[in-house]
Amino acid sequence: VHYQPKMDLADSRISSVEALVRWQHPTMGLLPPSEFIPLAEESGLISAIGELVLERACRQARQWHERGMGDIRVSVNLSAHQFRKGNLADVIDRILALTGLPAELLELELTESLIMEDMDQNIARLERLRARGVGLSLDDFGTGYSSLNYLKRFPVDTLKIDRSFITDLAHNPDDAAITRAIIEMAHSLSMSVVAEGVETEGQLEFLRQQHCDEIQGYYYARPMPWADLVQFLDNRSRAACLQQ
Repeated sequence: VHYQPKMDLADSRISSVEALVRWQHPTMGLLPPSEFIPLAEESGLISAIGELVLERACRQARQWHERGMGDIRVSVNLSAHQFRKGNLADVIDRILALTGLPAELLELELTESLIMEDMDQNIARLERLRARGVGLSLDDFGTGYSSLNYLKRFPVDTLKIDRSFITDLAHNPDDAAITRAIIEMAHSLSMSVVAEGVETEGQLEFLRQQHCDEIQGYYYARPMPWADLVQFLDNRSRAACLQQ
């Protein structure tokens, strides 16, 4: 599991990290999820992998919490297969109890297209998860087919603007207008907003001016292994102490 930090634009602190699965192949090296997740879904291994990532992320988040690094949330993506299983809430309960991570420090990410497949049943599933105290994030927002009428019913806390709208913010007025509208709409629904795929100073400044809540992307930090993340957090903590 690798982790990519997210930065809070209000105070430039690390507010959360996203857990991202990788496969260390014996001959092909480190493989991104696009290289093996489709096979895992086809073979039925995706639920086992998903639970492994969820447990590992919660366990390691508990460790940096115990190291005094602050209440940094960890975000974990849920696959469609995981989300549709009837025992997901029980799995979350078991892993939180096993790892000792407070529920409020775990955030679950789902795509809007997944939630739209069976609206009423999925809203009930989301409400059961939210009742546990975990956060819920709608990933890749703007690329699916959700309607605003349904969006107001989603019991989610955060919208993640898809990177396809962020990439050309400085040169494409349509992308800029869509991004601005998503941020305003989300805030009006009492949701926070994360922009993913931020790679330039220009993108950062635009999002700051629009009062986006968090950013995630190579401009701030690449995904990194656990040990590198701990060093990254330690360095940030020491730098903050020196500035005080």
